[in-house]
Amino acid sequence: MHEKTPVGEIKVIRLPERVALEAKSADSYFSENNGLFRTLFRYISQNEVAMTTPVEADINPGKMRFFVGPKDLSKKVKSSEKVEVRTLPSMLVAAVGIRGGYSEKRFLDNKRKLDQWLAKNPDYEKTGKAYGVYWHGPFVPGPFKRSEVHLPIRRKKSPSSEQPKQNQ
Repeated sequence: MHEKTPVGEIKVIRLPERVALEAKSADSYFSENNGLFRTLFRYISQNEVAMTTPVEADINPGKMRFFVGPKDLSKKVKSSEKVEVRTLPSMLVAAVGIRGGYSEKRFLDNKRKLDQWLAKNPDYEKTGKAYGVYWHGPFVPGPFKRSEVHLPIRRKKSPSSEQPKQNQ
């Protein structure tokens, strides 16, 4: 879907339209203890869909999304009782790259960095809630894991473009 954002850098990325497999929880993502991962992994195993990276996670309430890769798009995967198949539109995000274990504190610290970046870049406004992007599975040791926080954004319309032009 996209390249990893370098550690410590903030970049604006245009994500392509993509097909997501999404599992939900009423609890926070970080209190889920990999239940969402297991649900999605079971689904892709049963439907013979390849595992792709990265995966995305909404934090509260908890949601996790795996994506259907190009080789599996021809398979007509369908929503189940626990997994919803969704087509997500192309979207612009501000992304910050992270190294280290996946924790709520690390997520919140980097979300704050994106909020500060947004305050310094008035040409952009947020269009949704920040979410986590995870590149490694649960068996990779914390110091080697890579992740990101994404904040959905859009360019603000300039005030002059919203005003009707006056005849002179």
